[in-house]
Amino acid sequence: MDNAQLADMAIRGLTKSYAPYSGFHVSAALLTENGKVYHGVNIENAAFSPSVCAERTAFYKAVSEGERNFIRICIAGCSNGYLETDGFSHGILSDWVPPCGVCRQVMREFCDPESFEILLARSVTDIRIIKLKDILPESFGPEIIRP
Repeated sequence: MDNAQLADMAIRGLTKSYAPYSGFHVSAALLTENGKVYHGVNIENAAFSPSVCAERTAFYKAVSEGERNFIRICIAGCSNGYLETDGFSHGILSDWVPPCGVCRQVMREFCDPESFEILLARSVTDIRIIKLKDILPESFGPEIIRP
């Protein structure tokens, strides 16, 4: 699967986000080594702390199905204003939406920081690519605990 296809899946997934409190919708499409894609969205909660990010939703879905080898994740996000005016099939999202610190650490648990790619998409043709090692330098991983 190429980056544009993965970005399209992430962008289209924004409609499934549940963000009634912040109004900020995030969607992620996670590609496994065997070519399967797991989709996740942010899911907010009135108590706030039970809320979960799109990236973790995608990872947890994949891991719960037995997946452990990941190649890249594509993340897209937008505010309610974009939802109401343009939908998700065209246009450019307003900004890059990088993963939060907690999501970066979850990625580090399951991914090789040297090779895992994080794609930030504003459209299917406007994609920024970052390696996990660059967005989470000097990270703490499972090899520290399990030598």
